[in-house]
Amino acid sequence: MMTQIDFFHQFDKQSTLLHSFAYNLTKNSEDAKDLYQETAFRAMTNRDKFRQGTNLKAWLFTIMKNIFINNYRKKMKANTIMDNTDNLYYLNSGSHAIENAADSNILIKELTEMIDELEDSTRIPFLMHYQGFKYQEIADHLLLPLGTVKSRIFFARKDLKAQIARQYGKLREK
Repeated sequence: MMTQIDFFHQFDKQSTLLHSFAYNLTKNSEDAKDLYQETAFRAMTNRDKFRQGTNLKAWLFTIMKNIFINNYRKKMKANTIMDNTDNLYYLNSGSHAIENAADSNILIKELTEMIDELEDSTRIPFLMHYQGFKYQEIADHLLLPLGTVKSRIFFARKDLKAQIARQYGKLREK
């Protein structure tokens, strides 16, 4: 196990890179300083978890990146406003609004037809991915290399985008 003095010395060697990485993540010098300090604190308190002979720089950068991500998620969650008030606008407006899903049903039907027009070699992996299968699961199921599955899904998306552009491109011009 690395002694405390050796650990501090090795940490100090990474200080400049850590400051740069912190600024690169936050784009703000004060936030970068806070991120660096939090990283230093966590690294010092958890130095017993660092295994000597492994990459200290990568370990420190991982700590910093994880702190940044956790802080970002906390900020996003804090900025989310939950409106639990009753939405009585339509009840009090005096008019009767009836929702009609005809447009969306037509679009779904047309999109399904476009997907059905794809060749089996691209349609099947695309639909499996759409249904939630991971690339590796698709590759294993279809007995294909992982790269082939990824490229087929890419080409299916590309073909669908082209079909949509041909079908609905005229709408943008109006």
